[in-house]
Amino acid sequence: MQKTPIASDEKLNKKLKMPLMQNNITRADLDAVIEFLQQDDPILTQSKQVRAFEQEWSEWLGVKYSVFVNSGSSANLVTMCALRETYGAGEVIVPTLTWVSDIASVIQAGFKPVFVDINPRTLGMDIDQVIEKLTPQTKAVFLTHVLGYNALDRRLLDELESRNIPLIEDVCESYGATFEGRKLGSFGLMSNFSFYYAHHMSTIEGGMISTNDRNLYEMLRMFRSHGMVRESTSDELKQSYYDRHPDLNPDFIFAFPAYNVRSTEINAVMGRSQLKRLDENNKLRTENLLLFLQNLDPDKYQTDFATEGSCNYAFTLILKQPDTVLRDNLMQALREHGVEFRRGTAGGGNQLRQPYLKKNFGKADLAKFAKVDHVHFYGFYIGNYPGLEKEKILELCSLVNKQ
Repeated sequence: MQKTPIASDEKLNKKLKMPLMQNNITRADLDAVIEFLQQDDPILTQSKQVRAFEQEWSEWLGVKYSVFVNSGSSANLVTMCALRETYGAGEVIVPTLTWVSDIASVIQAGFKPVFVDINPRTLGMDIDQVIEKLTPQTKAVFLTHVLGYNALDRRLLDELESRNIPLIEDVCESYGATFEGRKLGSFGLMSNFSFYYAHHMSTIEGGMISTNDRNLYEMLRMFRSHGMVRESTSDELKQSYYDRHPDLNPDFIFAFPAYNVRSTEINAVMGRSQLKRLDENNKLRTENLLLFLQNLDPDKYQTDFATEGSCNYAFTLILKQPDTVLRDNLMQALREHGVEFRRGTAGGGNQLRQPYLKKNFGKADLAKFAKVDHVHFYGFYIGNYPGLEKEKILELCSLVNKQ
């Protein structure tokens, strides 16, 4: 594809002023919240708006059930707890490039994390390594779709199905992306989403767990709210607890040692408002990413990402070769021109270098994780949002190509 002419040096004299996110909460979203609050005696805690948001999200994603929680990290935690209750303790294969709560939730739920390196074209798990590390102790593969790229392939799905090992999808950074014509998050036994401010859409803080499994859905609802049986939507399930525990008040039967990770009606109102324009905004983000990659210098920067079906809220900028001079010059130029960035891309880079893992599992043999280590030291992400002008993207490419 022919490149768009990039910006002139004269234009680069001005600051680009590109934050990580912009225009994510609109006047329409605020008006929806105000209209809700102007009702006579509105209920603010979890109620009808939360249920409506869950239903609308399930329909958008193409799954049967969804549970709204107060963050994507809480979605991770509750998902892992439900997995433990259903499949028992054991190992969970996890990425090395992900947000901390993916791995922390595995540890907190009593599983042993098993790490794999990344595929540089997707930034997700190296599928060959995942398959190699499957054992009878593997209770799940917890796969992260990093920064909008699809990390699935058919080999992994078929292998997991043949071994009856569940897939858990973290789609916090990638909702709207697809594989084989289906939205990411509709493949796994459970899938997690985040509605943090910088993501594809926002409820200020918030997260979602989605599944097609009715039993897990009921369990997730209970885990969200102290483990209380009354949170289930199944009369049959509730009656079974009443019959087995006649000494307890039916309103206060706690099935699990769980959490309070509920969200509010206000968050749900904002989510319902934002969901209406999610597809349109995602289309703009995809156009932006392709324009960015098409105009990068392929001799300096990686441009061969697997973009089919991708839906990115960030530009991935990764040096093609280790080069500390280029890296440092690049960071200085981005700062001078007001371009906000994060080094290491998702979650700050290689999680095996973080103190929480060193403390619990000792120092890893980092030579076995060379691909994620390259991203750790020579990778960045830059904000990509619907209101980002195409001319600014071209100016950004000119800036980084000059380094």
